[in-house]
Order: sequence, then C-alpha cells, then structure tokens
Amino acid sequence: MRECFDKSILFGREVLKQELTEESDFTEELELRLETSTGFIKRNGKEYCRRCNAPVYPIEQNQCYCKQPCTYCTKCIQMGKVRRCSTFYHLPEPNIFQKAAEPILHWKGRLSSQQEIASEELVQTIKKNETRLLWAVAGAGKTEMLFSGIETAIRQNKRICLASPRVDVCLELAPRLKNAFPTVTMIVLYGGMEEAYTYTQLVVATTHQLYRFKEAFDLLIIDEIDAFPFRLDDSLQFASEKARKKESALIYLTATPDRIYQKKIKENKIQSSILPARYHGHALPVPVTVKENNWKERLLKNPMKTKVYRKILELLKSEKRFLVFVPNIKWMEQFECILREVIPKKKFESVHSEDSDRKRKVQAMRDQKLDFLLTTTILERGVTFIDIDVLVIGADDQIYTESALVQIAGRAGRSPDYPSGEVIYYHDGLTIAIKRAIKQIKRMNHIARSRGLIKNE
Repeated sequence: MRECFDKSILFGREVLKQELTEESDFTEELELRLETSTGFIKRNGKEYCRRCNAPVYPIEQNQCYCKQPCTYCTKCIQMGKVRRCSTFYHLPEPNIFQKAAEPILHWKGRLSSQQEIASEELVQTIKKNETRLLWAVAGAGKTEMLFSGIETAIRQNKRICLASPRVDVCLELAPRLKNAFPTVTMIVLYGGMEEAYTYTQLVVATTHQLYRFKEAFDLLIIDEIDAFPFRLDDSLQFASEKARKKESALIYLTATPDRIYQKKIKENKIQSSILPARYHGHALPVPVTVKENNWKERLLKNPMKTKVYRKILELLKSEKRFLVFVPNIKWMEQFECILREVIPKKKFESVHSEDSDRKRKVQAMRDQKLDFLLTTTILERGVTFIDIDVLVIGADDQIYTESALVQIAGRAGRSPDYPSGEVIYYHDGLTIAIKRAIKQIKRMNHIARSRGLIKNE
C-alpha cells in the first residue's frame, strides 16, 4: 500500500488484505509493527477459522491460488473467504482519538428515578470493567440510560462499540447516538454499507461486523442479546469476545432474556439491572387473543369475511396507524396482493429481511406517510413508531417465540403522548409461546405496580 496508507484502519481490527480498500504494498515501517496470523488455527488436530472459530473441513477439488491442498471456511464466507493460506493483518488498539469538544453529552432529557438508578449502575460497571445485564421492558428508554456510561467511557479515552444483531436497530440507534454525542467520531457498520471504514472512538455495528475486530473495545454493549441470529450462533458470541479487550466492560441489553439468563439473574451469577416499567409511567399494553380459524387460507381466499379484515377497516376508518405482523415472506406477498385489491386507496407497504428497499419503507412509516405496514419478524424489535396499534396474524405459527411476541407487543404505547395501544394476537389455536408472552407482560406490569412505578392509571 502507498506510503500514505492510513494505518489507523487496522487499529483493533483483524482483516484479510483483500478487505482493505487501498492498493499497493505495506510500507517497510508499518511492516515492522504489523501483526500477521494464519487463516486457520489448529487445536487437537482439527482446524478452526481464526475469524469465526467454526470448524473447517476439506473441500474436494478446491482450486486455490496457493496451488497447494487448500480449503476455506463456509461459516463466515459472507464476510470474505478465509482460506488455509490466508493471512490476517492486525495493529493493536492504541486508543488515539480526535478529542471531543465539550460538552460531550448534548442530550438534555431527564431520566426517571428507576432509570437514574440503572444508569448509575451501568456507569460503575464501566468504570470497574465488569459485566452487567440490563433487563428493561420494551420502551423503558434503554438507549437514554446508556448515555452517562458512554460519556464516562469517552472521558476515559475508551473505545466503545454498541452492537446489535439487527441492521434496523443499528440504523435507528445511530442518529440518536450522533445527536447525543455530536463531537465524538462515530461510524455505523453493517453489510452493504456505502461509506468506507474509518477509525472512530464510537462504533455502531451489527454483531456480524465484530468478526473483523480483535481486542479493540474497552466497552462493548450488545443490544437485543436474545435476537436471532446472535442467541443461537456460537460464532457470533465468539466474535464479540474476540472484539473486546481482556480488560473491558461488557453490557448486555434485552427486554426478553431467555430462561438461561433469567436463571443466572435469579442465582446472582450475573450483575443485573431490572426495569419493569416504561419511563412514562404507563402500563405495558397487554395483548388480547382472537381466534381466526384457518387464517392461512381464508385471508387469501375470502378476506372480507375474516376478523382480521374487519379490524383493518376499523383502524383505517378511525385513521389509526398500525403494524401487521405475518409469519413468512411468501404468504405476506400473497396477502399484500389481496389487500391492494380490497383496499386500493390506502397507502401501505410490506417489508422483510430480503427487501433492498426496507430502509426507505420503514422511514416512510416513521414519517407517518403510510397508513400501515406489513412486516415479518424483522421489525419485532428496535424500531419506534408513534401512536400505533399492532396486529399479529398467525400468532400460533412456530416462528413466533415467547420473546418475539413480547417484543412485537412492545411496539405499541412507546410514546408518552400516546402511551396506550392495542395488541391483538390472531391465531388458529393458542400456543405455549402466546400464553407465556402474555404472562410475562402481565408479570412485568405487576412488578412495576408493586414498586409504585405505574402512576398513570
């Protein structure tokens, strides 16, 4: 690479040479300090990918430019192919940042008493380089509770990453963090991003992007730890550990911890802060269940005779905006066509994980330019819309876990100006997940009332 090569793009990162955008050779001076490592690690006679820690297996007739028997990792191939003959490049994290101008934190809002307590617990966790789980109901104001801790880390010249499994969550968090810390260097990392990577003190990233970091962060915050794919992917959890320094603070955020984390909290095996109420002091909307027999066929063949269709008309007539969750993309596309025939004059869109235009559609809903939005579980968490109701079609489908149903219900009633909202689970038979989701929401409301945190009833 050219002599003007910006070495900072390697600080705290572990990347392949082809992942770097600048062309040419490394300078001699840089090569003296550059740390290199092989693509694979051998343990107990087996090979593992250095980037994601997945086991690597031989691939027959694999052609490689090294002209030797070679293979590559199929687990993290979407990040670029890691071969046996690959070389990773790394420079240790030096914490050299452009000094942020005062005031560092520009947020002028006020925290509730329960938020203040949790915020201070987070600050102390960060100062002591410890681990803490923040269990806060959807709409409790988790992001705002992080601000003092992030400010503390910035003042201590620490490098900070806020990661989430979902791109939509990152895209919503980024502008809020930029507004709160406008003089702090920041970048947002996700698959398909348009801007080139630059070295910054604050990083917002999908958990997949953590693959490219090595001992970079003094503070790692992982939002939505129960979300797919992070919860079920050991390699992503490996990446999160690799991305933070040995001496660092780790904060987990969730509204719906799984039973493993709930047990750890109960047995005091992890420090935790629990917020059972929203900051505006109103109870969480409790979902109601509505039986919709044979919904998969009836909504496509004769929708006007269904309870779902009548509810949609009722909401449109009252000019109430709403989200409609459906269990899969194929069925949603069919249902969208039906709706465009029976309600042609209404403005609505559909979004899913493979939708390249998802960002624009979600923003249109946020800007109140749509009457409603059809969505898969891609919008179950991390997005906020003002004054909406929520309909879940086929809540009995196996895609809807207890966690997903609780998160979906949490899209309603988030704003202090519109703290209530209707949540309806349409089903063809109650499932354990539906029952547990409603029980969990009622339990959090009960705990909040017992603590005197719900004051607006």
